[in-house]
Amino acid sequence: MRSNKEVTDMIVKNVGGPDNISSFYHCATRIRFTLKDKSKFNAEFLKQQPEILGAVQAGEESQVIIGAKVGEYFKQIQNDYHISSDNSSEPSPDKEKVGFFRNLVNILVTIMAPIITPLIAGGMFKVVISLLTTFNLISVKSQNYAILGFMADAVFYFLPMMLAVSAAEHFKTNKFLSIAIAGVLLHPNWAALVSAGKPVTLFGAPITLATYSSTVIPIILCVWIQSYVEKFAEKVSPNVIKTMLKPLLIFIIMAPLALIVIGPIGSWLGDLLALLINSLNKYAPWLVPTLMGAFSPLLVMVGMHVALVPIASLGIASPARSENILGPGMLASNIAQAGCSFAIALKDKRSQNRQLALSAGITALSGITEPALYGVTLKYQRAIYAVMAAGGLAGFYAGITQVVRYSFGSPGIFTIVNFIGKPGNFLNAIITAIIAFILGFIFTFILAKVEKTDSSASKTSDTLNSSNTENDIEFESVNAPVDGKVIPLDQVNDEVFASGSLGSGRGIDPETNLIVSPLAGKVTMTYQTGHAIGITSDNGNEYLIHIGINTVNLKGEGFDIQVKEQQEVKQGDPLVQVDFAKIKQAGYDPTVLIIALNKPDNQLNYDSVDQVTADDRIFSTRIKGQDDNE
Repeated sequence: MRSNKEVTDMIVKNVGGPDNISSFYHCATRIRFTLKDKSKFNAEFLKQQPEILGAVQAGEESQVIIGAKVGEYFKQIQNDYHISSDNSSEPSPDKEKVGFFRNLVNILVTIMAPIITPLIAGGMFKVVISLLTTFNLISVKSQNYAILGFMADAVFYFLPMMLAVSAAEHFKTNKFLSIAIAGVLLHPNWAALVSAGKPVTLFGAPITLATYSSTVIPIILCVWIQSYVEKFAEKVSPNVIKTMLKPLLIFIIMAPLALIVIGPIGSWLGDLLALLINSLNKYAPWLVPTLMGAFSPLLVMVGMHVALVPIASLGIASPARSENILGPGMLASNIAQAGCSFAIALKDKRSQNRQLALSAGITALSGITEPALYGVTLKYQRAIYAVMAAGGLAGFYAGITQVVRYSFGSPGIFTIVNFIGKPGNFLNAIITAIIAFILGFIFTFILAKVEKTDSSASKTSDTLNSSNTENDIEFESVNAPVDGKVIPLDQVNDEVFASGSLGSGRGIDPETNLIVSPLAGKVTMTYQTGHAIGITSDNGNEYLIHIGINTVNLKGEGFDIQVKEQQEVKQGDPLVQVDFAKIKQAGYDPTVLIIALNKPDNQLNYDSVDQVTADDRIFSTRIKGQDDNE
């Protein structure tokens, strides 16, 4: 048997040598090379080597299929040849062309995501202060109240500072200069000039009197422009004095520009947005909470709810100190999903599904809806419509009673105190939640379709178990890891898997987004990309769950792995949360593969099912140690 070094030297030689390799990385089973000259890829020779399961040319990638030792071979090549590689095991895919609106949403989501945590901290701090004053534990005229108040307000007052850091990271510019520019907008002397209300000029150029504390748009625009100014400064600064000249140029250009041009533009845009919101609240106060209540699940699926945080923060930072853009509608939607989950728990008689629905319902009540959304709402036919209807109606009630939220925090029963404020607001928020839960439960119970376990599969299972007993051969059951349509392995769109060189199994065209463990065992392999999981059963058999074809190229986008290596799992435990819509949109085949590694077809008994849920058996595998005679 050849050593790892001997094998990897042979691989490198047959991809054209180290000088022919531009970069390489690995996924669950194969090393993927990007070669300068693909004609030097000796796939036919590699296929004949006993340590190699196959070799294919897939587009720009020259793939060598290894199997279980892929990580060892990858590291051996790294250590021996020092070729450019990605240690996270994925390449940077070509950026997908997106429209202006989608690009804008992506920018806002990226910049705002890190800021949500301090916004929640400041908001919940305000809730604590409100409770202390409500129960007369501190006086609103005391120094305690004043000091606690500015502590909580600091998060919102200095919001441009935090946004400067986040925006600088996104736009790839110097974050400390970005903070300095934010400091110009927030400087006490500038605030004093604004308060005085007299005309202000800089070298004759008039400066708009605008307050930038608690604002969002001005600093994001400033940092965006800074990223271009920095490139200009880099280009024109001589190397001998670049260390001093480059930062000076950036700051001396950006500081006046921020006050004279960019800041006022951002302020006007913010005022326009606030005017639009105020107009909606004046003439149709029910509209926004109704729409948010109905469509929150869809916004969460694509991440657009985070893009609304800047708008909501404008309300929290305004003199009214409240918002109705996110809070009321999302409260209705989140609690409606809880009601939906509890209805499914009552309606679905399968114990595994009931447990999943119950746990998802509890987390939805606390404001965390992803388990309910992906594990229940989208899994059962028509459940999403029940949730949207219930959320919309409850949101409508919140709108007509003008419910507002006074601080941030994922809306649920534990953060409903965020609605304590004006008389009647807290009570109407509670009523909104009750309406959402009851309607979510009732609508789901009436509308949602719960599939029953296929009777033919049960019969096949009985026959199989009887046959196994008679022949003294033991098998272990392997359930489908996801709901969907069963695909024979030789029909999947990947010649390596289809050939059975890695082992036997099945493909599934997924209809839900949660990948679960097909049997009890231990997680023996995970990837940061989340596209593949290896499990060793309690009986010693090894299985590979591969999510999509070539989805390693997505670099983890659309995958949220729920387990780690060496973790014990039971059948039905969540493994990976997958956004299959994103996978399809990126042009990848979403087929989920469940492979019994190194098992030929004659060691598996397949169940006669065309459509499965994650509670159905898909095949049985001969237990390790009993396969020597086949």
